[in-house]
Amino acid sequence: MAESSRHTDLPRFQQVQYAFAAHLRDPERSPAPDDLEERRLKIYRELFYNNVEGFIANAYPVLRKLSPDAHWHGLVRDFYARHQSREPEFHRLAEEFLRFLQDERGAVEGDLPFMTELAHYEWVELALGLSTAELTPELADPNGDLMERCPVISPLAWTLSYDYPVHHICPDVQPTEPGPAPTYLVVYRTRQDDVKFMEINAVSARLLQLIEENPQANGRSLLLQIAGELQHPEPDQIVEAGRGMLAGLRERDILLGTRHG
Repeated sequence: MAESSRHTDLPRFQQVQYAFAAHLRDPERSPAPDDLEERRLKIYRELFYNNVEGFIANAYPVLRKLSPDAHWHGLVRDFYARHQSREPEFHRLAEEFLRFLQDERGAVEGDLPFMTELAHYEWVELALGLSTAELTPELADPNGDLMERCPVISPLAWTLSYDYPVHHICPDVQPTEPGPAPTYLVVYRTRQDDVKFMEINAVSARLLQLIEENPQANGRSLLLQIAGELQHPEPDQIVEAGRGMLAGLRERDILLGTRHG
């Protein structure tokens, strides 16, 4: 429905505002209000679009680098024209763009097969960098026994699973098909506020999942559960391997320690 026909019950100045905004978002489909000089309209069109495009390009530098100019600008203009943002803050624009790719973009010829997963990975790095969460002492005992007490995952550590090896994608590495097995990553922010990632295997990913789902379970019981799931003939081997795994996760600030009390 044309913008002008949707707001005919509004005062004239508001009709003009809606028509002007619609034209800025999608000038090919939404005509500008009457009596506006084309030279001035062009300035506004370029200013608004360039601000949005520049912010998205900075938030998704790898995706931008891999996308030919014409396709990239077509993608951003599609987002700019169609997506109705839910968040008013400008710094949330990157999240809105990701939501558009996940829920609205659909299948478009020329889109990279790993585009949405790569965008999610890039957004996670940005989101963790901007998070206001703090790793305060009351969250965990940093020196607690991870085997006999309950491990605590940092709120700034996200365990992720992707079909594509997103952390390796670059101009020289652009897979056309998903990998033979999922790629498991932990993206986390350290106590020094550095955002890092670590590739993990399926067992480590399962351990982190169990820690999150069973906050009252100690490390030993969770490792024994994994041994049972794997039907391992020597459960103690899994427990001992897991001891080092837990210690390494704590060293990286992925685990903060153990639950108090």
